Amino acid sequence: MSVASPQHRVQSPSSRDFQKDHHSRGSPTPSTGALMTPPHSPPTSSEDGQSHPKTPPQEHPSSTTVHSENTLISISTTFFPGAQINQSPSDLVLVSSDSVFFYVHTQTLLDASQNAFNRLLPATSLTQDSEAILPLPESSDVLNVVLHTIYNLSCAHYAPTVHTLTLAVRALKVYGAPLDTYIAPSTPLFTLLLANAPASPMSIYALAGEHDLHHVAVSASPHLLSFPLPTLTDEMAQQMGAVYLKKLFFLHLGRSDALKRLLLPPPHPHSPTHECDFTEQKKLTRAWALASAYLAWDSRPDMPGSTLESALSPLGERLWCDLCREALQERIRTLIIQWSVVKD
Repeated sequence: MSVASPQHRVQSPSSRDFQKDHHSRGSPTPSTGALMTPPHSPPTSSEDGQSHPKTPPQEHPSSTTVHSENTLISISTTFFPGAQINQSPSDLVLVSSDSVFFYVHTQTLLDASQNAFNRLLPATSLTQDSEAILPLPESSDVLNVVLHTIYNLSCAHYAPTVHTLTLAVRALKVYGAPLDTYIAPSTPLFTLLLANAPASPMSIYALAGEHDLHHVAVSASPHLLSFPLPTLTDEMAQQMGAVYLKKLFFLHLGRSDALKRLLLPPPHPHSPTHECDFTEQKKLTRAWALASAYLAWDSRPDMPGSTLESALSPLGERLWCDLCREALQERIRTLIIQWSVVKD
């Protein structure tokens, strides 16, 4: 967010700052409480003595600062005047709560919205040749994600936080953008949410539950296998809702029960020989039962296959029958394969 003071200014990664000089009297700062006309850049003189209109600077992930005694305007580095994001010129300026200007297209927002952008569009400008300006309550970080999503652009290079993404999804819903369309698999926002799932799986899952984003919840659920359910807070449970809370518990309990069922059958006995009859083979069956009971008691939904192998493989060290060893190794391999294909 951009915060201006007489001594310091902190820049937002999604905005760039421009100044407007005042030669005699300082122009009053335009109010963001009503529709207003955005400022125009004055012409500049080149070395040939001719005047040329000032063009917007190239898009850059950081912002440039120019100090001014009167007015300091912050403009988005993606949605600035003349940005090549649409064939037609912008006709609307959205102003965030921290006074960052986003130059956008009314028709694009109307096409994306099912409620005329929360019944704020179409907006009218004060003059025929200028864009209308519409103040919004969202911060520039949140509005930046919302507009990138509507324009089907990725905002991953801005590295928005999970909290910003959560607020952006809620804003998309407020402004009438269908979430099942704009957060469908392979869309930029869907990809960005999943990129944050390994580090913040519960936050992404709770967000998916809040808005019934089934594909997001399914993709985030494998990262929740190691999540300790006793640490689940009331706020998380309320956000995801009863349905997705039930799915989370069934995910953990279902995988634990599945592991217990897979551990139950012992190695398949081989045909009796002179050296190893059925009585001798019962020793392996008893050893397997003890080891599997230990694993079942300590079973976790995220138990890796290597743990199963390291706990069961030592059973073969006390077997002198080669056929019994082969049956044990085959049973362990089958167990690991079956456990790996259990659905999350």
